[in-house]
Amino acid sequence: MVAKPEVLAIIPARGGSKGIPGKNIRSFSGYPLVAWSIAAARQSVFVTRIIVSTDSEEIAAVAREWGAETPFLRPAEFSQDRTTDLPVFVHALKWLEEHEGYRPDVVVQLRPTSPIRPQNCVDDAVRILLDHPDGQSVRGVVPAGQNPHKMWRLPGGENAPMKNLLAVDGIDEPYNAPRQILPNIYWQTGHVDAIRPQAILDGSMSGKTIYPLLIDPKFTVDLDNLNDWIRAEWLVSFGGLDMVWPGRSRRKMPQNPRLLVLDFDGVLTDNRVWVSETGQEMVAAYRSDSLILTKLKQTGVTTIILSSEVNPVVTARAKKMKIEAIHGVGLDDKWSVLENLLRERNIQPGDVIYIGNDHNDLECMKNVGWGVAVADAQPEVIQAADFVTTKAGGHGAVREICDLILSNWK
Repeated sequence: MVAKPEVLAIIPARGGSKGIPGKNIRSFSGYPLVAWSIAAARQSVFVTRIIVSTDSEEIAAVAREWGAETPFLRPAEFSQDRTTDLPVFVHALKWLEEHEGYRPDVVVQLRPTSPIRPQNCVDDAVRILLDHPDGQSVRGVVPAGQNPHKMWRLPGGENAPMKNLLAVDGIDEPYNAPRQILPNIYWQTGHVDAIRPQAILDGSMSGKTIYPLLIDPKFTVDLDNLNDWIRAEWLVSFGGLDMVWPGRSRRKMPQNPRLLVLDFDGVLTDNRVWVSETGQEMVAAYRSDSLILTKLKQTGVTTIILSSEVNPVVTARAKKMKIEAIHGVGLDDKWSVLENLLRERNIQPGDVIYIGNDHNDLECMKNVGWGVAVADAQPEVIQAADFVTTKAGGHGAVREICDLILSNWK
């Protein structure tokens, strides 16, 4: 029998990101960003060991929580803004050999900034490398969004003639040629690299013989700034991709939902309460959350409040919003109450959207068609949700979901 190769996944995740502070442990669609790369390695058939190379104790602690090893902290000299991948990987390989006598057969690089990965991309990359003994690495690529044969250089500045960037054998003027006759061009992504360790130790992150792993361009994401982050989280929620998840995969919004169920405290309010000297309680709500509900009702979507809160403020707010309220529900009884309601009204759970923020909402979120967590929900609720709003509870989270329902209504 052929021995199973030792495949080491290394995830570089330094602290001190300037573009997105705390990037590697910032929540991305409910999970720390680094957890997405760890999940890709953990779900691989080939990967036998997962290491996060970081200079940050905080990142290291999160990495261990999600299933990676952090046998060392990366030296500061390899954690600067301009540090390239090569010294980081050379350091990791030499440290492991010196301290553990460990020598992998294949190194897989998984960059945290490309968290949206096809299910099998890690194994596909390793398999291609193992199937080609001449190969020094495999790199994920996608069709280029812009054709470089139609790009230009300005060697003499903007007041001198331009020069085309690339020449093409047999085509005199590629910049005037139709796209269909130009060579296909591919752009390297950060999804995955499978590399022979000797190439790294010889001074290259790829070697000279590099095989391609073609990846569907729908998965292309590179998180350099917060705008990238917002677009990528939208893709996670609505892209319909068969992708790697740190937890369970998320469901799509029901195409034609019939019922929107809202928790009260922390969803329609900001979870704070003002108490007078006589014990009277007051809460703050967001007017735009209620204004949209009339329009939502016109599409056939009913809205109700389902709350454990016993204060009559729930009824008063529901009356103002012109929706039904069921409150004073036991903390552990919300799903049984909702289940009975659905049965009475002949509504299938799959046609229900539930918005919550705390532990007593989890069962409802799990059992309906689409569970939504507000942005400031408890971490366990965010991870259990199918969608996480960008707005906090009591600050437009309900309006955000109503707008999504209306924009997707068919």
